[in-house]
Amino acid sequence: MQKITPFLWFDREAEQAAAFYTSVFERSKIVDVMHYGEAGPREKGSVMSVTFELDGQTFIALNGGPNPQMAFSPAISFFIHCRTQAEVDALWDKLGEGGERLQCGWLRDRFGVTWQVVPTVLGEMLRDQDRERSARVMHAMMQMCKLDIAQLQRAYDGETA
Repeated sequence: MQKITPFLWFDREAEQAAAFYTSVFERSKIVDVMHYGEAGPREKGSVMSVTFELDGQTFIALNGGPNPQMAFSPAISFFIHCRTQAEVDALWDKLGEGGERLQCGWLRDRFGVTWQVVPTVLGEMLRDQDRERSARVMHAMMQMCKLDIAQLQRAYDGETA
């Protein structure tokens, strides 16, 4: 069992969110669904929580009810390491459907959860010892919504558009 598990508070969408996320990521599954009993506070038999795995990482989603203090915020996001542009494109399209696409590889999905869809090569480029190269990559990234490896590579190589 992993020591730290992300715990997501939903109004009533925990089961739908877990089903959606497990359809997006490979090696993912619903592990357990718990229901409210007699003690409530929700209707007996309604879904209380869903434990699910995304690519081996365990998450718990709770149907805790409406609570403005428990709203999702971009201050907490899930960073997805992508090896290829095809992976970036697929995850960007699937997670962004019905949500909001933000800057620099960030998006908010239809449930309000924020994700960063990032090619692993970006970190390598930004850590380059040549400060001019890494600055060009940072500048290029800041102009993008969905991150484009080919455009980042051109910036890294000093090619102008």
